[in-house]
Amino acid sequence: MIKLLLEITDLAVEVSGKEVLTDVDLYIDKGETHVLLGPNGAGKSTLFMTLLGFPKYKVTRGEILFKGENITNYSTTDRVRMGIGVSFQNPPAIRGVRLEDILKVESGADEDAEELDPEVMELVHKLKFDEKFLDRDVNLGFSGGEVKRSEILQLLAQKPDFIMFDEPDSGVDIENVELLAEQINILLEKDKKIGMREKSGLLITHLGYILNFVIADTAHVLMDGKIACSGNPAEILDDIRKEGFKGCVQCCKVH
Repeated sequence: MIKLLLEITDLAVEVSGKEVLTDVDLYIDKGETHVLLGPNGAGKSTLFMTLLGFPKYKVTRGEILFKGENITNYSTTDRVRMGIGVSFQNPPAIRGVRLEDILKVESGADEDAEELDPEVMELVHKLKFDEKFLDRDVNLGFSGGEVKRSEILQLLAQKPDFIMFDEPDSGVDIENVELLAEQINILLEKDKKIGMREKSGLLITHLGYILNFVIADTAHVLMDGKIACSGNPAEILDDIRKEGFKGCVQCCKVH
């Protein structure tokens, strides 16, 4: 019986021979949204890349379970096929691959189909793209807001069960943050009652600004490669704003 969607236990990770994460425990149930906060260099990106299975990030101890299956040594492709989706902070431009083509792949449509599925086209318009934009190479010459919206559009087409968002609130203006948050809430089924939600998410952020628009169930603070404290997102974010990350962690230890 599967108890949790994602289980990370006693995880230690090395990058280029240096241990970056140690003793990380993180558990996310079906329908939950968690947020991972921490200063630059704390190890947030390392955890993000490790969960995706990038070879550079070597797991030296612990395990990662997804849907009850040990995926610690699975390839990135296998993890995506199992239902893990991701929105990168700075995704690469892909020359020669049109946005429309990648949307066909991610939505499971026939690559030879002349047009996108009407449901996907509806998403295109909701994210304020037009048909001409679909002919452009993925992320090539996109503005910061266009890159973020394109990432969310691809996730909406993919429909993953667990989604990681890497700094979704960085490098975009308030209008785009609100638009992105609206679609993130749709991805995470925030319109449904808690017990009816199937999708889970992990928001990785330094600023925490996205939490003004997306409600998270639990917040974690990553410091020096470890989960230093966990708790109510609003309370932890308020402590961080008043005391800084170190002060917030000390406050958690006292309580």
